[in-house]
Amino acid sequence: MAAAEEEPKPKKLKVEAPRALSENILFGMGNPLLDITAVVDKDFLDKYSLKLNDQILAEEKHKELFDELVKKFKVEYHAGGSTQNSIKVAQWMIQQPHKAATFFGCIGIDKFGEILKKKAAEAHVDAHYYEQNEQPTGTCAACITGGNRSLVANLAAANCYKKEKHLDMEKNWILVDKARVYYIAGFFLTVSPESVLKVAHHASENNRIFTLNLSAPFISQFYKESLMKVMPYVDILFGNETEAATFAREQGFETEDIKEIAKKTQALPKVNSERQRIVIFTQGRDDTILATVPVFQSDGTSLYSHQQHIEWLFPPTSSPAFAALHLFSFVILKVKSPLLLSWIKTRKKLLIPMELEMHLLEESQARTKTGQVFTESGAR
Repeated sequence: MAAAEEEPKPKKLKVEAPRALSENILFGMGNPLLDITAVVDKDFLDKYSLKLNDQILAEEKHKELFDELVKKFKVEYHAGGSTQNSIKVAQWMIQQPHKAATFFGCIGIDKFGEILKKKAAEAHVDAHYYEQNEQPTGTCAACITGGNRSLVANLAAANCYKKEKHLDMEKNWILVDKARVYYIAGFFLTVSPESVLKVAHHASENNRIFTLNLSAPFISQFYKESLMKVMPYVDILFGNETEAATFAREQGFETEDIKEIAKKTQALPKVNSERQRIVIFTQGRDDTILATVPVFQSDGTSLYSHQQHIEWLFPPTSSPAFAALHLFSFVILKVKSPLLLSWIKTRKKLLIPMELEMHLLEESQARTKTGQVFTESGAR
């Protein structure tokens, strides 16, 4: 009798077996930075006018900061930058083969550039940098004092990528062509929009997955023309609530409702009609909004008609991990929705590398809804 009163169990989601992976199946292009982390003292902060928990771009007065940081304190190096971080985490999740992930960007011909190449290789990322001697390798200093962190970024060489001197070269374009999933952060639109457009067009023309991150509100404001030239080729768009709101204002959506913004963004013109666009907007610890067209099974029921219990294994601030998690789903499991990825992730017990300062969150739930807009608990 008790068994008869039990609530019916939801149908199990069916996922295709992992595909046989090859090298260079995932491609990323962006602004590479060498992250330099050290515990410093107050005198060091005062010398360079650094505030606690501030994030700034380096000025002339910070010119000697990076070398002094290395000479005076015990430092740790990591391959950083928004896109490179996501690619690195995705490679960590893929695990085998090594060099499944490719990364392009610009660095200087200097000691920091050599360290960056070494760190990318240690992460098993197939990094092919455009190396030039006009600007030094981009760096980001993380100055730790107690529980506080002050960030100083010097983009330098990261701003110097040249399409005709790197992307257009046959040996490099071969690597682009080998990929099946592409990810670029919006920040790179400030550096080489023509490179972004070439990769996006290639992905669309060959029915491959092109993903883009809005990255920051100023991208939608001041690089709107470049962004909207690429948008018709975007299969998956990432952003947070602030970036979404700015994008909506710039596009004249006349709404502040993030769900409506997601739907309107999803419905923007798209070149490759074989792939419906997916829009993912995060909201810190609040629900993540996902907009796409409804997906139905052979029996006519919605694929998202059941509630799933999901453990989120990355914190609200780990944008690179959030993007990497979804890239992983498309690369290794042929998953057609990030919502399915969340379900898969709990089965595979994926953990984010601690070196990226990502920690386990307590178990949370995600509710999926039928129709055009879905939400999942978690964060960017």
